[in-house]
Amino acid sequence: MAIPHLSLAMALIPFFAGPAWSAPPATAALPVSLKVIQISPANGAANACTDTPLHVLFSAPPALAKSGAIQFLDDTGAVIDSIDASAPTRRKSIGGLPNFNDCPILLDGNEATIAFNNNLLAYGKTYHIKITGSPFTDPQGHPIDLPADWHFTTRPQPPALPADAPRRITISADGSSDFATLQGALDSIPENNTTPTTLFLRNGTYHEIVYASAKHNLTILGEDRQKTILAYPNNQNLNNTDRPAMPGGYRRGMFRAVNCRDLTLANLTFHNTTPQGGSQAEAIILNGGPDAHAILTRLDLQSFQDTLQINGQAYISDCQIDGDVDFMWGTGPVFFENCTCRALRRNAFYTQIRNTAATHGFIYDHCLFEGATGVTGCLLSRIDPSRFPSSEVVLLNCTLTSAVSDIAWRFDNFSNPAPTPNVHFWESNSTGPDAKPIDDSHRFPASQRLSNDKDAGTIAHYADPKWVLGGSWSPILPPDLFPKH
Repeated sequence: MAIPHLSLAMALIPFFAGPAWSAPPATAALPVSLKVIQISPANGAANACTDTPLHVLFSAPPALAKSGAIQFLDDTGAVIDSIDASAPTRRKSIGGLPNFNDCPILLDGNEATIAFNNNLLAYGKTYHIKITGSPFTDPQGHPIDLPADWHFTTRPQPPALPADAPRRITISADGSSDFATLQGALDSIPENNTTPTTLFLRNGTYHEIVYASAKHNLTILGEDRQKTILAYPNNQNLNNTDRPAMPGGYRRGMFRAVNCRDLTLANLTFHNTTPQGGSQAEAIILNGGPDAHAILTRLDLQSFQDTLQINGQAYISDCQIDGDVDFMWGTGPVFFENCTCRALRRNAFYTQIRNTAATHGFIYDHCLFEGATGVTGCLLSRIDPSRFPSSEVVLLNCTLTSAVSDIAWRFDNFSNPAPTPNVHFWESNSTGPDAKPIDDSHRFPASQRLSNDKDAGTIAHYADPKWVLGGSWSPILPPDLFPKH
């Protein structure tokens, strides 16, 4: 379940003391109750990644002060970036797209993560961190002194990667690999890349908003599904995408890929840590078009409202998707197979699909629709046909727990419950956890149960991912995709 957080707090795993960490140099006297234990990159460290964030581990949970600044200085002493500790957010460019709001200092438990602007550091350079004032305090408001002399040197040159062969780039949150962030690795890949490239994320938590455009033939692969985590509290309140003159569309997704063909996401957790009621907050947004060939497999997707948004062609298998309001939505077409869809509150909505009459929507084959403990009354889908006259959600051989209401489907703001030609709220062979057929006598009148006899041809079509997704693509997982242990 998602962990509630303060405006500048993140849901983090326990601190990982990787090889890039060391004890800080001697500092002025600290409050006895709270002191600095470790910093990263270590003071005087060499071979730091050029995309490294700063980390400070305290002996107990700190608080943010209302004053102070953290500055990045190059080897000439010039300030190249500065964070005002009293400002909870600031603007930055991510993946080449400007005007993201982000939280430059994130707190959780004993750790602070400090993120400067992207693409700031060069190879083979020494950088200094200058602390002005006291950005952190103990719970009693006593200032905590950070190291007076904190400097490190970046590695001398970029990772050596083949130009025209399958490439593998390794990312470690502790800075011990090619890159320290997923965005840093993505930024190293040129637009319209055609060389098959795997971005392999070592276990750890990566506190980032990630954006990619026109990066093709990519596989983003985690080392362990539960231990490789992308986490950030991005949402509509933080990044209001309704502002005029805002090119590039949604900025509220934690991970967003636009016009990326042949993108595979596998074996990791995407956790948008925005609390319940914190507005729309996608873990993943894919805008890939009709020939995107996107594959999502063995993922845990965690958020509340609008967890997963897919506009374009995608195949999704063996994933768990958590949320509460329209937490799977978009235009599709998408084919789900062997997935678990879990509602986190009563009377939730699993989907809201807005496909056109010319394309398919979201199809679920052998999926489980369940809820958190005590959750009931949830709807499989809803739509307002007066606004979106086409909407397709088809369930084939799915298991529905008591979290799903008897009526199961709904029209919003539309008085006529009769079937409409381009709204397909269809089920075939829905069963309960006991494998017995669901009592469908109270289903919404505009929905339909497909008959194994009368609708055999229709069922066969919808069970075929190639037919649903269009074109000539048959989604096949890449060979040797998952690490062997």
